[in-house]
Amino acid sequence: MYPDDLLYTPEHEWLRRPGEAEGSVRVGITHYAQDALGDIVYVSLPELGETITAGSTCGELESTKSVSDVYAPVSGEVVARNDSLDATPELVNNDAYGGGWLFEVVPSDPSQMDALMSAAAYQESLEG
Repeated sequence: MYPDDLLYTPEHEWLRRPGEAEGSVRVGITHYAQDALGDIVYVSLPELGETITAGSTCGELESTKSVSDVYAPVSGEVVARNDSLDATPELVNNDAYGGGWLFEVVPSDPSQMDALMSAAAYQESLEG
């Protein structure tokens, strides 16, 4: 259920290396997170060029149930946003690991990725 080629955070974000932009990683939320949120109706993402800090809030997902913060999995500069989510936020629900990605960031300290979880560790954290 959780792709093995991704890294995961305790806050239910995923990170894919590499992203489309040079030196970047792509960030989204997990199937577990989108399922818990319910139907996503609005997505707020960090701006291009914005510097985000690992563990800090960098966006919001609004669903029919609640509003949930998006946390930065690593520190760095935002170099891409999934602007198609403005018109079709439900992509996060329908394709969490594909078309529902959120943004890309160029990590300022790539070693921060060492602290993220594998798919097996993430699955174990959900069961524990």
